Amino acid sequence: MARVDGETEDVLDAVGPRLRALRRERGLTLADLADTTGVSESTLSRLESGQRRATLELLLPLSRTYDVPLDDLVGAPRTGDPRIHLKPLRRFGMVFIPLSRRPGGTQAFKMIIPARPEPLQPTPQTHEGFEWLYVLNGRLRLVLGDRDLTLPPGDAAEFDTSLPHWLGSADGGAVELLILFGLQGVRAHVRAGSQRSSHGIPG
Repeated sequence: MARVDGETEDVLDAVGPRLRALRRERGLTLADLADTTGVSESTLSRLESGQRRATLELLLPLSRTYDVPLDDLVGAPRTGDPRIHLKPLRRFGMVFIPLSRRPGGTQAFKMIIPARPEPLQPTPQTHEGFEWLYVLNGRLRLVLGDRDLTLPPGDAAEFDTSLPHWLGSADGGAVELLILFGLQGVRAHVRAGSQRSSHGIPG
């Protein structure tokens, strides 16, 4: 079996959340997609959750159904694309995709927590700075000090990272979120539409 390098592994890990987001954006159920592609619901579910590795045989019918190039499904940069595509980083079993290149100030990342059959035990850490996050897909478990929160898609949180904190999946499924990280005293200015969508922790 061919060895998969770290960069390829990062790309493959990101395929499932991208497929789930695309299906929800199109308003399709797994049953709808199974009828259209001929791929079983269970296989599609495992593919989206990261429990099934993406292959060309699975991606081709999805590419035709969604009418998007294969490159878009796997997140590969197109030839001649003038934009800078920053290399994903793998840390603590999670994938971090840098969205900014500023040498100082606030840093932006897209973070992907892969699906796991067995949930991890929280291991809270502390460091200098301030963090803001927004859940795109999946259910995020945020352990912050003595609080244990579950954030569904659309929820946001901000906190001082000198508090012990840990991020993981609340139900074992993949989680996709955006993160802004600033130095101590630097906060994101967020206007929340409701009290439920913002879990602000005074720093």
